[in-house]
Amino acid sequence: MTDNFINKTYIEDMLKEAEFADNESVSRALDRAEKGETLTHKETASLLKTGDPGHIKRIFAVAGEIKKRIYGNRIVMFAPLYVSDYCVNRCAYCSFNTGNEFSRRRLTMDEVRREVKILEMMGHKRLALEAGEHEDQCPIDYILECIKTIYEMKFENGEIRRVNVNIAATTTENYRKLKDARIGTYILFQETYHEPAYDSFHLSGPKKDFTWHLNAFDRAQDAGIDDVGGGVLFGLGDPYFDVMGLLLHNEHLERKYNTGFHTISVPRLCPAAGMNIKDFPNLVDDETFAKIVAIIRIAVPFTGMILSTRESHEMRKKLLQLGISQISAGSSTGVGGYERTASARGAETRSEPSNPQFMVNDDRSAISIISELMDDGYIPSFCTACYRGGRTGDRFMSLAKSGQIRNVCLPNALMTLCEYSMDYGDDTFRKKTAAVIEKEIPSVVNDTVRRKTIENVEKIRSGAGRDFYI
Repeated sequence: MTDNFINKTYIEDMLKEAEFADNESVSRALDRAEKGETLTHKETASLLKTGDPGHIKRIFAVAGEIKKRIYGNRIVMFAPLYVSDYCVNRCAYCSFNTGNEFSRRRLTMDEVRREVKILEMMGHKRLALEAGEHEDQCPIDYILECIKTIYEMKFENGEIRRVNVNIAATTTENYRKLKDARIGTYILFQETYHEPAYDSFHLSGPKKDFTWHLNAFDRAQDAGIDDVGGGVLFGLGDPYFDVMGLLLHNEHLERKYNTGFHTISVPRLCPAAGMNIKDFPNLVDDETFAKIVAIIRIAVPFTGMILSTRESHEMRKKLLQLGISQISAGSSTGVGGYERTASARGAETRSEPSNPQFMVNDDRSAISIISELMDDGYIPSFCTACYRGGRTGDRFMSLAKSGQIRNVCLPNALMTLCEYSMDYGDDTFRKKTAAVIEKEIPSVVNDTVRRKTIENVEKIRSGAGRDFYI
């Protein structure tokens, strides 16, 4: 078993010392970040602790520039798929808490197919499979069957190309099974790296074991899964402590496996059935949350950052400017939720399941979110080429850190946006897409890809169907 590499005293001392950081040291840290240099723990702590409006304004500016430099203006799209809400854990913040009384269910394979069909009709190609922890009702073999069912489905407009998995910490043997099932990223949130807080909010069940949960990525890496995504639930522990915990965890994985987090998710505590939000003393306000997102972007510039529909429309717009590179769209957070949606395509009104894991705050349809992203100057991307081409783990990071990933990602983003527009867009949407893509063509460095992109723009404008598959 790997040792607990989260040194509570070290983090607390670092944050306490950072309270006395002078203006000059904070400015020097931002100067170094602006040059693309890696910050020390002390420098990151000083950014977290500063309350100076001038410093915060510059933190936002530096984070925005880093995001543009590394990721350009593309935003990766995905949706969650909840397959089971059976759970044996008693987590104080989650509606799937085993102590909550409600009619639980897990999807049959026919129900999985119906949910996936609706998601594909929205245009999604990348899913995050979600489930509660229950060895009897939701064993690993059930998860594997769901993954197999999803990958086997073929539609007129293609198929789901990447299934990321967000399930409870498990054994090395089970991670090998997930690897063999061709999952994309294995995602797991530590929830909080502050062990006393963790213990107080995880009342019973396997998840209560802090160290077992903490070492899950080591077991996944040992099983051959080199694409892992971390995160915390901001609002449980001290948020600044948790940022430092994320960075220490990332560094641990880099030291041991030569690759850290592929993504970091930043969910923030929000209301759910069976919990009272007032019982949580570390709630994070909007201003602090924006600062945290920006500082994570500065501290780990090459790591993707994921934001869910927990956040409001307005907050998501703001955080996209500060570092977020992946967002969900048209999401349902309950088992069987998409089939309950009022309309699968272009719906503006959604009806959520009776017991979603959390309350969705951005309930716009997928296509309306995608359309607004283009209005705001972003390129929605449905690309899964790195995963399918084996560019994962240290292979992906070497491309990212060399700056070459932009030359791969932008053309693929444009091609998949062409695909999306032809398959799912009406005339107005297609015209908008053509204008957005045309503006980006000069940035495509590969001559062959540039010519193909020009051809596709003409097809979009003429309303022709596509003759290519990504």
